[in-house]
Amino acid sequence: MGSSLTRAAQWTSSGKLELTPMNESLLKEVLRFVEEFSSRHPQEAEHVFEEPLRWSTALVASDFKTNYDISDSDVQSHEKDSEGRPLLQLSPATVYVRSFSQLSRLVHLADDKKLEEVQACLEENRDPVVKILGPSFASVLEKHDAHTDVLSLEDKEGDQGKVKLFLLLQNMDNQLLSKCLKEIDGRVGLDPGAVKSEVELLKRLCSGGEKRVLKSVRYTSDYVFSNGCRAPPWRQALNEICYLVIEPCDTETLYITCSTAGVFLNGGIKQGGEESGYERASDTYEDLGTLLKSTSPHFAGNTNEQDFAVQELPSTQKIQHVEPVDAEEQGQPQRSYEQQEKNVHEKARQQHAPNKAGGGKKYELCPWWKNLSLVSLCGEAEEKKASKSSGEEKSGEIQKRKLGATAKGKMKADFSVSSLPGRQSSHKIEAEEKKASKSSGEEKSGEIQKRKLGARAKGKMKADFSVSSLPGRQSSHKIKTPAASVPVDAFSESSAESEEEEEEEEEQPERRAESNTDLTPEYWQIEELVKYLKVGDQTATVLTLCAMMDFNLMQETCQLAIRDVGGLEVLINLLDTDEVKCKIGSLKILRKISHNVQIRRTIVDMGGLQRIVKILDSPVKDLRALAAETIANVARFRRARRTVRRYDGIKKLVKLLDCVPNLASLTANQEKDVEVARFGVLALWSCSKSTKNKEAIRKAGGVFLLGRLLKSRHEDMLIPVVGTLQECASEESFRVAIQTEGMIKDLVQNLRSDNDELQMHCASAIFKCAEDKLTRDLVRKYSGLQPLVSLLSKADNKQLLAAATGAIWKCSISMENMAKFQEYKALETLVGLLTDQPEEVLVNVVGAVGEFAQIPANKATIRKCGGIKSLVNLLIGRNQALLVNVTKAVGACATDMDNMAIIDELDGVRLVWSLLKNPSADVQASAAWALCPCIKNAKDAGEMVRSLIGGLGLIVHLLKSTNNEVLASICAAIANIARDEGNLAILTDLGVVQLLAKLMITTDDRLRHHLAEAVGHCCMWGSNRASFGDAGAVAPLVHYLKSKDKAVIKSTTVALYQLSLDPNNIITMYERGVVKPLIHVIGSDDEMLQEHAAGCVRNIRLLALANKKAELFH
Repeated sequence: MGSSLTRAAQWTSSGKLELTPMNESLLKEVLRFVEEFSSRHPQEAEHVFEEPLRWSTALVASDFKTNYDISDSDVQSHEKDSEGRPLLQLSPATVYVRSFSQLSRLVHLADDKKLEEVQACLEENRDPVVKILGPSFASVLEKHDAHTDVLSLEDKEGDQGKVKLFLLLQNMDNQLLSKCLKEIDGRVGLDPGAVKSEVELLKRLCSGGEKRVLKSVRYTSDYVFSNGCRAPPWRQALNEICYLVIEPCDTETLYITCSTAGVFLNGGIKQGGEESGYERASDTYEDLGTLLKSTSPHFAGNTNEQDFAVQELPSTQKIQHVEPVDAEEQGQPQRSYEQQEKNVHEKARQQHAPNKAGGGKKYELCPWWKNLSLVSLCGEAEEKKASKSSGEEKSGEIQKRKLGATAKGKMKADFSVSSLPGRQSSHKIEAEEKKASKSSGEEKSGEIQKRKLGARAKGKMKADFSVSSLPGRQSSHKIKTPAASVPVDAFSESSAESEEEEEEEEEQPERRAESNTDLTPEYWQIEELVKYLKVGDQTATVLTLCAMMDFNLMQETCQLAIRDVGGLEVLINLLDTDEVKCKIGSLKILRKISHNVQIRRTIVDMGGLQRIVKILDSPVKDLRALAAETIANVARFRRARRTVRRYDGIKKLVKLLDCVPNLASLTANQEKDVEVARFGVLALWSCSKSTKNKEAIRKAGGVFLLGRLLKSRHEDMLIPVVGTLQECASEESFRVAIQTEGMIKDLVQNLRSDNDELQMHCASAIFKCAEDKLTRDLVRKYSGLQPLVSLLSKADNKQLLAAATGAIWKCSISMENMAKFQEYKALETLVGLLTDQPEEVLVNVVGAVGEFAQIPANKATIRKCGGIKSLVNLLIGRNQALLVNVTKAVGACATDMDNMAIIDELDGVRLVWSLLKNPSADVQASAAWALCPCIKNAKDAGEMVRSLIGGLGLIVHLLKSTNNEVLASICAAIANIARDEGNLAILTDLGVVQLLAKLMITTDDRLRHHLAEAVGHCCMWGSNRASFGDAGAVAPLVHYLKSKDKAVIKSTTVALYQLSLDPNNIITMYERGVVKPLIHVIGSDDEMLQEHAAGCVRNIRLLALANKKAELFH
């Protein structure tokens, strides 16, 4: 809210925010920040501002209820600062706020006017940070070394809370700037590539001595961001790309701004200019040429006289649109503009890799440049490269013929090159044509490469390879499996296929080198090695694979180098040979480079994954292990997992698990089997993130084998086994299988391990399996509850904490487990975790607290530990799963009168009620259920409900929902609201009778129960009984008495008694045969039920007697 408002927001001349999409996005981000501030940072929210934020508000005194002193039109908060001043004060039309807690509460009170209030606040407080923290802190936001200045201020003022608040505001400011930059992503207009092309052409016009058209052209900044822009990030938010200084031959120097909307003259930006220099000083032109022609007659008169021909500039960067530079790198706050430039520059250097032939987008020059007739020297070089690339295939054919003709006599019988067809490469190889034209040189190059690589790879060759015959390898243009060998639906993309994706990877942009000067020595060495792989004989292939493994293949530069120079095709081709050692060498390289996201996807695109799956059938254990490990790396996105399944990879991987891992002593052969099994489990773990793969694992018999491996003593085996089980446990059929195979005991036992990762996976598996009562009982039986509680002490490991709290939540559903948890003081620890935790932890913690709150004694414990306030603060979040659990917990706590008083004081009822507007049906239902005890136990429930403006209308509107759970909860809420006559009258005016009558035809007993209850209470006002009869609600209600649910029968009997006070309803009841089931209900043990059933029968009998008397008189 500092730089983002002054630099990114768009203001009118009168000091108001313009109505633009950018500003609207900024306002929404600020609103979300303020709304969630109290719950996320409760301590910082209590910090008192240096000066109050004041603005003209649309709120009036009637909008403020609890926690405020209201006098006529003035409002003051109960909370005051150290000097006795209220933290919130409303004088007619002006509001003063002195803390984030009050600011957050005010925003919630504004309801549908939240955005307008935030806008008014920002417009009247142009620099809110000054008022919040004071000028000393606010000035730090504008400095480069913000972190050092903050530390010095902390030492000087000694207020650590203020420093924390400053860091939160600084982080928010950076996020706003980053969001603004993203707004310009993909906009149509000029892009950095097009501007760069124009500038390069202009620079050529600066040469030629006296005939030159321009004196000079230069950028104001030499630094280029990763998106191609040279403008600072806050100017990129305004769509600006770069700034130029151009000296024409006949006019004064021009200072030009290039933006996505066009180019224009600025106020004189030279080097890191002031803000005033960025202002536009001319009209906007579509390109630089048009601007120069309009400002320089010399330029306009001489550009058409050049004797040159237009050629396209080489484009070495694949920039298709302006991608914003994030204001934060890897979660670290942006400390200074210079530091960010340095980090981005270093990052960009590491990402360079060469372009493929023909790769990269070529920018189209604007029509003006095409008419200019300039020559591009670089274009000539590009043309040569293109011609060389087009002759590459022909060169490959020549090479194949000459290799076969010249090398046959020289090679020994075991290394016949005639059996090794040449492989075409889709990438360019330097001097390919020369090698193709020198047949005798091929043999020499083979001998040379042997000598070069021999010393380096000799030792590794002995260990990993045996030099034997190498059958022919397929050419790279045949890299994909023939259609005849592929299942019919192998590559069909069915829209009906839906797979669970928990860790789906995002597509990452291609990384290419900008120029050869940025390439590392390793890149050139790998290029040479790949060249040898493509054209060398069998011995050279073996040695080259050894040499390639000497590189650091976990380094991204080496990984992408192998791909870019065509090495990936060759490695995949080697998998089709019959030579075991070559397959091993290829897989050892593939297993390492497949850690790279782009490499993984390329392997799948080339059909390499099918080949690797096929190797799982190999009798060689080393091959099976390497293939499984490579699959574990590659199968981390949906398409790869689907490919493994469709080529029977799941069944093959499950077969690898068949070993005996828990013997006291293993032979060397058995140890190898265990190692193969471990890699097989790793591959299944990656594949198990897809729903269909989970079922495939179960059908292939994987549960039994995983259960056997679960008894292993080695953590490196247990972690992937338990990881696979916890992934698959999301499926009910797999949970049943886990119980049947007796794995719960082993999972509980491994909870006591010292390995955090193993503990996390075990707790997560129990979390998912504990949905079933049998599992919960087994966890208690095997003494697994105490270890789960002990894991809560490891609060620094958030993943472990989330798994442990989830397991405790599900296990606490059983009352027997609840008693054990109370012995271990689990509730007190859980309440302490309700603040300063990530959402995945909070969801589970609140769920567990909600289960604990079902016991009356625990409700007092939650209150004493301060849990009520923490729960109420979480009601303003956005996570739907969290909101469902929070409302459930608040509703459970509200059944205690003391807890309800605190909830009411904290304005919790209003917050719960506001959740009825949430788009999620689950949140709506949970909020409505929570309202029932709140209304029932509030001191003045009727007045409280009426004070919620629009609340009753919202309740009635939700009766139109199509979700039965929402309808049931709303009916239950209406039954409680209707206890107050004033509220019942309002509900009647809103049409509640007609809406309830429309719901009567249903078979859902839960809905029937609360619907009948609502009807019974709504009969207490005016002519509602007759209205229900007119709406046709009586006849369906009679059929409810046939239900086997006692709750339905009870609420229906009460409703029928109330309706029987209207004569017309009695006639309908009698016609529908209500008397016989009511006589049966009269025999119930419930006295209240007996009374209402008898009363209904009595009313029917009285009407019958009255009719009989009337007949006698007539």
